[in-house]
Amino acid sequence: MSNVITIKNLQKSYGQVQALKNISFQVEAGEIFGLLGPNGAGKTTTIRCLTTLTKADAGEILIGDISAMTQPKIVRRKLGYVAQEVALDKVLTGRELLNLQASLYHLPSQIAKVRIDTLIELLGLQEYCDRLTGSYSGGIRKRLDLAAGLLHQPQVLVLDEPTVGLDIESRMIIWDFLRQLKEAGTTVLITSHYLEEIDVLADRLAIIDQGEVIAEGTPSSLKDRLGGDRVTLKIREFTTDSEVEIAQQKLSQLPFVQEIIVNKTQGNSLNLIVQGNSNSLTAIEQTLSDINLPIFSISQSRPSLDDVYLAATGRTLMDAEMAGVNSRDLKAEKKQAMKN
Repeated sequence: MSNVITIKNLQKSYGQVQALKNISFQVEAGEIFGLLGPNGAGKTTTIRCLTTLTKADAGEILIGDISAMTQPKIVRRKLGYVAQEVALDKVLTGRELLNLQASLYHLPSQIAKVRIDTLIELLGLQEYCDRLTGSYSGGIRKRLDLAAGLLHQPQVLVLDEPTVGLDIESRMIIWDFLRQLKEAGTTVLITSHYLEEIDVLADRLAIIDQGEVIAEGTPSSLKDRLGGDRVTLKIREFTTDSEVEIAQQKLSQLPFVQEIIVNKTQGNSLNLIVQGNSNSLTAIEQTLSDINLPIFSISQSRPSLDDVYLAATGRTLMDAEMAGVNSRDLKAEKKQAMKN
């Protein structure tokens, strides 16, 4: 397959903060490609550079063989973009807003009418399209935003966190619609911090952390690289570092344990990769009991994308999300304190 999107060594800084550090990946024609990572990882900055809304400091962005850096007007005609935040004119109906969008693309009236009617039906907007958008729920607003991004029938649809904050029903409707777009030949690039969303939708993905691509491939291949099942366990609270080290040493001697990862944000949480032993949980419990380290909780599962992220960074995606939230809260408190 040919590459529709090529991003090479993309860099972007905001003051002293380096948001993107040599980001590189390629998206093939007709696939759904996911960018997975916590908030603040660099996903939105990457998308904004791709869609020519932000100018990169260095690197290369190609849509086909056209540079987004030197020919942004041509690139914009090939892209449909749906931002994370939906901004709709509340005094217009859904149909009026789509007609306005069609006029911005200079679509002939008859072509615009056919496309608008088709998108309204595909996205289940018949009941809402003649109501004022100010009365729409979040899910309906997002569906209308999708319709607006597709009116000019773009070669590539770019979606930034398309289902954040939506209820399950709205999320499923959007997932099904994206699958239909793919089957019709549209290339879709989607950012998300929802593991399930990327796992279910994406043909391939890149995991971004702190402005860098830390893993890339199909969801199944990334999980398969980890090997066997995952065992996640927590030993008693207030466990010392030396006790955790002893636990690692003892567990690593078990023949079915391939690797042990300590969660950096939760020192008493251990993540084991185990292979080919149906009694692994019993053996692990007995090993820790022998050194007087009772288990608080233990579970076994097949590898997930969160395990891929954990193996690459030493923390789970949720840990990274919480770290980002705490950092933003601290900055806000400092800013408020300076004002006072």
